[in-house]
Amino acid sequence: MKTSLSWLREYVELPAGITASELDTALTNLGMEVESIVDQAGTILGDLVVGRVLTIEELTGFKKPIRFCTVDVGRDVPQEIVCGARNFVEGDLVVVILPGGELPGGFRIGARKTYGRNSHGMICSAAELGLSGDHSGIIVLPADVPAAPGTDARPVVGLDDVLVEVEITPDRGYEMSVRGIARELATHFGVPFTDPAAIPAPGATADAPWPVTVEDTVGCDRFAARVVRGIDPAAQSPEWMQRRLIAAGIRAISLPVDITNYLMLEFGQPMHVFDLDRLSGGLVVRRARAGEKLTTLDGVARSLDAEDMVICDETGPISLAAVMGGETSEWQEGTVDVLLEAAHWDPVMVGRTARRHKLFSEAAKRWERGVDPALPLAALQKAVDILTTHAGGTVDERVLDIDNVVAPVALTLPASSPERIIGLPYTSSEVASLLTEIGCEVSGDEVLSVVAPTWRPDLVAPIDLIEEVARLGGYNEIPSVLPPAGSSNGLTPAQRQRRSVGRALAENGYVEVLSYPFVGPGLADTLGLPAADPRRSAVRLTNPLSEEEPLLRTTLLGPLLGTLKRNLGRGRRDVALFEAGTVFLPHLTSTAPPSLGVDRRPTNAEWAAANAIVPEQPWHLAVVLAGDIEPAGWWGQGRAATWADAIEAARVALSAAGVPDNLVTVRAAEHAPWHPGRCAEILVDGAVVGHAGELHPAVLAALELPKRTSAAEIDLDALPDAPVVEAVKISTFPPALIDVALVLDRTVPAGEVQAALAEGAGSLLESVALFDVYESAQLGAGKRSLAYKLTFRAPDRTLTSEETIAARDAAVALTASRFGATLRGA
Repeated sequence: MKTSLSWLREYVELPAGITASELDTALTNLGMEVESIVDQAGTILGDLVVGRVLTIEELTGFKKPIRFCTVDVGRDVPQEIVCGARNFVEGDLVVVILPGGELPGGFRIGARKTYGRNSHGMICSAAELGLSGDHSGIIVLPADVPAAPGTDARPVVGLDDVLVEVEITPDRGYEMSVRGIARELATHFGVPFTDPAAIPAPGATADAPWPVTVEDTVGCDRFAARVVRGIDPAAQSPEWMQRRLIAAGIRAISLPVDITNYLMLEFGQPMHVFDLDRLSGGLVVRRARAGEKLTTLDGVARSLDAEDMVICDETGPISLAAVMGGETSEWQEGTVDVLLEAAHWDPVMVGRTARRHKLFSEAAKRWERGVDPALPLAALQKAVDILTTHAGGTVDERVLDIDNVVAPVALTLPASSPERIIGLPYTSSEVASLLTEIGCEVSGDEVLSVVAPTWRPDLVAPIDLIEEVARLGGYNEIPSVLPPAGSSNGLTPAQRQRRSVGRALAENGYVEVLSYPFVGPGLADTLGLPAADPRRSAVRLTNPLSEEEPLLRTTLLGPLLGTLKRNLGRGRRDVALFEAGTVFLPHLTSTAPPSLGVDRRPTNAEWAAANAIVPEQPWHLAVVLAGDIEPAGWWGQGRAATWADAIEAARVALSAAGVPDNLVTVRAAEHAPWHPGRCAEILVDGAVVGHAGELHPAVLAALELPKRTSAAEIDLDALPDAPVVEAVKISTFPPALIDVALVLDRTVPAGEVQAALAEGAGSLLESVALFDVYESAQLGAGKRSLAYKLTFRAPDRTLTSEETIAARDAAVALTASRFGATLRGA
C-alpha cells in the first residue's frame, strides 16, 4: 500500500514535526512492514525553480514546432531554453529545471546546442516531474501563485510531500487504504481521527436506478449502485487526483475510472464503472455456469469456473466480479451515461478466483483480505460528488442497495485473559479502552462482551481480541523472558542414527540434498516399476502445489535422480549425492475416513478409523553416483563410479547406523529400477532392508542420465537398534598374515565366501578382506578367483606357523565343503 503523508494528514492530526524515523517506528509497532518512506523533494536533484517566460521565438524548418524562449529564473541574465510545447505564452509562470539537475528516472539536464540554438535547462511538464501522466504540455502556473521567479518550485507543484509504502499482513485488509492507516496512526499517537467515509449518503430507494438481481447472497451479500447521466466524456481528472494516483503506483486513465481507483485507495472500497449504453437489460449477480467464457479488460478470454462470481446482462457475463471487468461493458471514450457499482464479495471466493485465473488485481488483493461491508453507499456518494463536480451530468436520485450482510456476532472475553496470555497486568477498564480505540463496542466488567467493527472481519475469536490488546498496548512492553530449560534425554536413538549416517556419507564424499516429496504420476513408468509393485500406489494430494506433481513419493530415487540430472546439466561431471527423508506408503482402503469435528474429542474407534488411512512414513536413505568416484590428476588415472560403489555406500551407512558387519549380507537380486545383472539386495540379519547397484539402461535413457549411473536405497527404520559395542581388546603380539585365493563358481557371492572363511578360521582370525577378483579361461568356464587377506593374532602369545596354517586350512576347508572352492594353484 502506497500513499502520501499529506493524504493521511487530511484524516489524522499527526504531530507537525514528525520525522521519517518516528513514522517508521509507529507503523512498525502497529504491525506494518515499512517498505520505504521517500521525501518527494529528493526525487528531483538540483535547481527546480519558478520561471517567467519573457520572449518566445518560433523556429521553423523542423519536423515539429520548436520555440526558443528566454525565461527569467531569478538570475542576472535570463535563461535561454529551447522548448517544443505550445500551451504557454509570454508572461506565463512555468517550472524550470536548470543545468546540473536530474529528473526522476535518472534523466540529467545540461546545457547543450539543439535546433541551432543553445538551451540552458528545460521547462517541465507534469509527466516529467512524476506528478501525472499528462504529456500534452508544460506546467503553466496560475498568475496569482505567490512565487517569484527563481524560488523553489517544489512546494508550488506539490513535490514537498512524503510518500509512504507499507506491506500489509493478509489478515488486516482494512490497512490497505488511507482510511485504515490513518485510523491506526490516530490510535498510536492518541490524536483525533476523521473518518472519510462518515459522510451523508442516501439509502436505498423503492425504485432502483437500474434493475439488478443477486442470485447468490453468499458470494455477494451487498450490492449497491448509482447512475449518472450526461457527463462530459472529455473531462480530465483533477491534477490533485492524478498526483495521488501516480504516487500510489496507479496510472491515470479517465475521470470515472480514476475516481473508482481513488476511492479504493482512500476508503479501501473497490468499485466498478459500467457504460450504461453498452448494457443489455438488467444485471444479474450469480455464479458462473459450465462452459461460460468472458474476455476481461486485459484482453484475455477466460473459461469460467462454477465457483466464480460474475455480473451478467442479457448477453451473458460482462464482469468477473471483484477481480476484473469485461471488455464489453467497460468505460470507453465517448461514454456519457455511467452506472457506478460498489458491492461486498466473499473473500474466500475472490481469493480462489484470483488464483485460478492468475489475476491478482488491486481490487482482488483487498477483497481477499476483507473489505468493510458498510462502505458501499458512502463510496458511491463521494464518487458521484467528484464525478459531477468535474464532469457535470445529472444524478439519478434513485439508489440501489441490496443488503444481506450478517451483523457481527458478540465475542465473550474474560477480562483476565489478556493478562494471563500476554504476561502483563491489564485491568478490565484498560482492556475495554484499548478495544474501544479500534472501534469495538465493549460492555461488561469481569466478562466483556465485544462486538467487532465492520472493518475488522479478522476479529472472530477471543484470542484475536487479546492479540489486539498486546498490539495496542505495545509489543515493546512485553518482557523477553526465556522459558525455563527443562531436563532433556538428549537425542533419540533414531536421531543419533540419522546424524551418524549423514556424517559418515559426507565424510566419504557425498553431498546431502533436500528434495520436495512431490512427484508426478508418470514417475513409476519412468522408473520401470512392475504393475504389481506396491510403490506404484501413491498418496494423491487434494491441493497440490503443482498439478504436474500431485503425488507423494514412495521412493527417494525419483526426486533425487532429478536433482542429479539438474547438477549434471549445470556442468558438474562427477556427482555423488545422498538424501535422507520419509517416503509415503498408502494403506489401500475402500472406505473414506470419518469426519472429525472440533466440538468433542473423537472416540477411540473414530481415531483408529482416521489413522487407518494415514500412510506409513518410513525414513529412507538414498545415494546416487555419476562420473568419477576417484578424480584423475597428476597422480594418475581416475576411477569411474560403478555398482560396487553404490553397494559400498550402503555398507558405510549401515556401519554408521551401528549395524555389525556380521549381520550384513549382500547378494544378487532383481529389483526395479536397477539393472537386473548389476543389482544387489542388502540384508540385515536375514531381512531385506534395501537395494543397490547400477540403474537400468532404460531408466537412464528416460531420465537422460549417463551410462553406469548407480544408486542405492535402504530403509533406515527397518534397521535394528545399534547394540552396545564392547571395546576391542588390543593385543600387543604381532599378527600373522596369510593370503588365500579360492577358485569357485562366479555365481557364489563374495560376501558369503568371506563369512565362511571367518567362521572356519575361528577365534584366532582378526580380520578378513577381499583384495582381488580374477577371471580367466584358464580357471574354467563360469569360474573366478577370489583372493582374501587373512590376519591372525592371539591376545596372549605370538602365534606359531603351525597354528596359523591350521586356522587357514580350517577356513579353506569350510569354503570347500560349502561352495566347492579350491585353492588356486594347489
